[in-house]
Amino acid sequence: MTEPEGETKPARVVVADDQTVVREGIVMLLGLLPGVEVVGSAGDGEEAVRLVEELAPDVVLMDLRMPRCDGAEATRRIRCAYPGTQVVVLTTYADDESLFPALHAGARGYLTKDAGGEEIVRAVQSVLSGDAGLSPSVQRRLLERLSEPKPQPAPAEAPDGLTVREAEVLVLIAEGLSNHEIARRLHVSTATVKTHINNLFAKTGLKDRAQAVRYAYAKGLVRPPVE
Repeated sequence: MTEPEGETKPARVVVADDQTVVREGIVMLLGLLPGVEVVGSAGDGEEAVRLVEELAPDVVLMDLRMPRCDGAEATRRIRCAYPGTQVVVLTTYADDESLFPALHAGARGYLTKDAGGEEIVRAVQSVLSGDAGLSPSVQRRLLERLSEPKPQPAPAEAPDGLTVREAEVLVLIAEGLSNHEIARRLHVSTATVKTHINNLFAKTGLKDRAQAVRYAYAKGLVRPPVE
């Protein structure tokens, strides 16, 4: 039986979330909205991959932090083995450590769980039409990431036994960035930045940031601005 002219088939969706109440709530919400048909639900990434193999849905709404197989790994496996199924991440987390691995794994959409039902449906329809289904906050973060200035590359062989990452931190210190700003630039924690600074100070015998700046220029890690 063919679809009546002018009507489109609803998107067939699998919902993956390890929290039963959340998962059932999403399924119930989507069941009230046109354009979506929930064909299955999974409690972890392993089950999500199995359901994609079994049901061949159009889209998986994927939580990220789940047992056995997390959402990013499940997304990677689904996109590699079943490229006809798109993935929209639906998660509590919008930090860089969650966002970028999921997008790199092949997710075409990324929403946080405060998204309403209509926003979820729009994201599903967007990824099926070949567009990205991203929440406004995620779009802003991607634009911020793209507009962030790139640090000067560290030399292949850093002086005094510094690792490449320690040399990168030293370059950013010389550029005048605070620990918090360095952490954001390198997408690591402030504690990690402090560890790198302690290590590079120990290796070079530096005692403060002013000495670090002079050292960076003296070793050619940073070039003076051209007048």
